[in-house]
Amino acid sequence: MYLCHSCGKTLNIEQRIGFRDECPRCSSPLHVCMNCSFYAPGAYNDCKESSAERVLEKDRENRCEYFRFKDSQPGATSEKSKAAKLADQLFKK
Repeated sequence: MYLCHSCGKTLNIEQRIGFRDECPRCSSPLHVCMNCSFYAPGAYNDCKESSAERVLEKDRENRCEYFRFKDSQPGATSEKSKAAKLADQLFKK
């Protein structure tokens, strides 16, 4: 299952994402770092692929040849939502 990084829409993708492909719901580009399985904020250049060229704008389309759409499992939550949930539990009254 794949999700758009921008709107969160579930995408039914059966072929490789092209450099100019867009989300059918919000028209955001899909070939972006934030949709890539190598995207890792905090890593060198925010990317786990050491051979990839540096991309400054992670939410903009790019021509990275290493792009692999990250697979989002049903029921999986983002790191941001996990952190927010832990903070709520920690500071719960």
